[in-house]
Formats: sequence, C-alpha cells, structure tokens
Amino acid sequence: MVSKDHKLSVRRQCKLLTLARSNLYYQPKGESAENLRFMEIIDKQFLETPWYGSRQMARHMKRNNHVCGRHRVRRLMRLMSLVPIYQEPNTSTKHPHHKIWPYLLRNIVIDRPNQVWCAEITYIPMRRGFLYLVAIMDWHSRKVLAWRLSNSMDADFCVATLKEALAKHGTPEIFNTDQGSQFTSGAWIDVVTDAKIKISMDGKGAWRDNRMIERLWRSLKYECVYLHAFETGSEMRTGIIKWLTYYNSERPHSTHGLLTPDEAYDSKTEPMRLAA
Repeated sequence: MVSKDHKLSVRRQCKLLTLARSNLYYQPKGESAENLRFMEIIDKQFLETPWYGSRQMARHMKRNNHVCGRHRVRRLMRLMSLVPIYQEPNTSTKHPHHKIWPYLLRNIVIDRPNQVWCAEITYIPMRRGFLYLVAIMDWHSRKVLAWRLSNSMDADFCVATLKEALAKHGTPEIFNTDQGSQFTSGAWIDVVTDAKIKISMDGKGAWRDNRMIERLWRSLKYECVYLHAFETGSEMRTGIIKWLTYYNSERPHSTHGLLTPDEAYDSKTEPMRLAA
C-alpha cells in the first residue's frame, strides 16, 4: 500500500515539473505499433498539405503503399486532432453546446507585444505512444510564452498553461484560438474573461489565422521531435524545453530580421514597464 508521505512527495515532484502525474508515469496509448507508424506518416504529410481531409490522406497512403484505408485514416486524424483547412461538414472538434466567439483580427495591424496572443494544440509522437502539446504564443514577437504536455485532450492542461502565461507575462488585449472544445470550455473562458481579455476565435477550418503557430509546430517536429523519437514523457519534456529555449532566445525570427522572439518581445515591453 502506498503511504501518504509518498503520495505527497509525488505531487510535489509533479508540480515542480509542471507535468501531470499521468504524464510522469506515462503509459503508451492503446494503439498498435502499425497505427502509431501510420500516425507519424499522416502527421508529417499534414504539415506539408494541411488541406488534406481523410479522403485525400487515404489516397496519399495508398499511393505510397501503406495499407491504411479511409476509415482508419479518419479515426487516426481525429485522434490527432488534425482538421483540414477546408473541412467537410460535421468534422469539427468544437463542442456542440459551447458558445463560439467572433473573429476579431480581421483588418487589424498587430504591431506590438501583448496585443494578441494565440494558442493551439498539436499531436507529438513518441517511440511507443504519443502526447499532446499546447503552446501559447505572442502573435507579434512569435515568443512562446507557456506550454504543457498531456496524455489527454481535456481542457485542464490548457487552462493551467493559460494561467502560467498570465502570471509570467501579464494580459494581452485579445486572445485568439480555434473553435476546439478546450478553448470554448467554461474553465478556459472564465479565466480569459476574468482577466478582461477580448476573446477571438478562428472561422471554421481557417488554418491561416494561426499560421505562425503552425509554423512553430513544423519546426519543432522536424528539428526536435522526429530526430529523437523520445521514449518517455520526461525525455520529451526535456527535449522540448531545450528546443524552445533555443527558439525563443537564440534563433532570429524572419519576421523581425536579426531579432529573436525574446528580443522582439522585450524590445517593446521593457520601455512600457519602465514607464509604468
């Protein structure tokens, strides 16, 4: 029988890691090795052709001699939360009873940090399973403000990431997300509205609205995740910490010339802090 002291020790360790206990003692998902291989192939192709639905993806698999029919492709894409730009009716992952908020960024010039933040979830493959990663990004600077891994798609890990970003970086004027159920949940909306942040949501299938965070996923996966094929959640977290530190603080972003995301973010937020 596990002692009370041991349970408390585990909780403290998990809190320090900012990783849920379910992820610290990660168990592979209940998918076969073949399905996990297909999921990685689908994920890589989706990075190249984000307009592919299950029908087109199944054709791609068949053309490349992978025995993976449309029904299996559709189930795996849903499991990975891959939604094409021009999605078919009734394939959205939004919750049927949650309110959908209007898109506020049309014709707006985003030219300063903390003007607009965005968030998105992506599938992260491992050697014998997979996790989900959520990241919150400052739209102007492209700085990743907070992130978390989870082995489920519930809203809790997204809300925890949101609270961390707000505690570290203050509040944006507008927060933009897709219509996923995590971002329309009461727990997420309550935190955003309590902070007096305007809520903006992408139109259905409008992948272009969060294009910069999609580019982040592409770079992260090709430069970190696919190269290492991590075994455990802890290994994955360590690898992502290292890559995101490099991305934020060392890698100049093309949008800002020679400036890194950290420098682009701090260059305009520091004077405001000093003035305050």
